[in-house]
Amino acid sequence: MKDNKISKIITYVITALSLIGIILLVRVLMAGEETVKSDVDVANKVVSPLVYFSQYLLYFSVGITLFLSLSGLFKNPESLKKTLLSLGVLGLLFLGAYGLSDSNVVLDNADFILAGGEEGSSTNRIVGTGIWFSMILGIIGLGFFVADLVKGLIKS
Repeated sequence: MKDNKISKIITYVITALSLIGIILLVRVLMAGEETVKSDVDVANKVVSPLVYFSQYLLYFSVGITLFLSLSGLFKNPESLKKTLLSLGVLGLLFLGAYGLSDSNVVLDNADFILAGGEEGSSTNRIVGTGIWFSMILGIIGLGFFVADLVKGLIKS
């Protein structure tokens, strides 16, 4: 009985949010593309509310998702242990990627140093870490894919 009541409340909230979004979108469409592009005041009056509404809706959704995920983890200690172990492994892989990255100079096609790409720049190191981290995770994922494929072929 309680689930049905919550379901109805959620349906009403989603309907209200959808109507607000539709009204804001119709206001933008009624203003016209050329008017919105050329008149800053009109753009601020009709586009800004739609953008702010979308932003707050995104923040609310992310917040609710994080809250529900974390509350589910804390209710199940076994799942919490697995999650913390997985985060630890990812942290170790990230440290390995950081060790593989460098902070060498970054040049463009004409051999000029890009802004922020000077040698020793922390930005270079962070970007290199991200690239190496992605490559490491991709190789691990590919390894599991191939292992699963071979395992499936052997079973057949």
